[in-house]
Amino acid sequence: MAAPRISGVLETALYVDDMERAVRFYRDVVGLKLMSGEGDPRFAAFDAGPSSVLLIFRRGGTLADIVLPGGRIPAHDGSGPLHFALRIADADYEPWRRHLADRGVAITAEMMWPQGGRSLYFADPDGHVVELATPGIWANDPSNNS
Repeated sequence: MAAPRISGVLETALYVDDMERAVRFYRDVVGLKLMSGEGDPRFAAFDAGPSSVLLIFRRGGTLADIVLPGGRIPAHDGSGPLHFALRIADADYEPWRRHLADRGVAITAEMMWPQGGRSLYFADPDGHVVELATPGIWANDPSNNS
């Protein structure tokens, strides 16, 4: 019997050393809307597009289970430079290059994918690899025009 269907990735989590710095970066530079965790020294949640959430946790701040009225969240943590990609429109590729340059954020790499998509890579203040990707990278992308 096959596994039930997965409809998408709901959350992506990063672990950071300085919550205030990370919140400023993802809110003010990347332009994500803070949905939860304003002023919380342990956690922040950002709207990362339709049905997608970027979670930021203080490194080492979630090493124990958290019990809430609705149940229990298992302990988790991460270290080292992690990677995630945010989807952008092809028309926004060059505007993103300028936006990052205007804010002093260095583009660390670029990629032209065989299927036609493009990616910009840059590092957040904790060294995580952030990718901005246009359609055309993965065959299962419904906005893929290739």
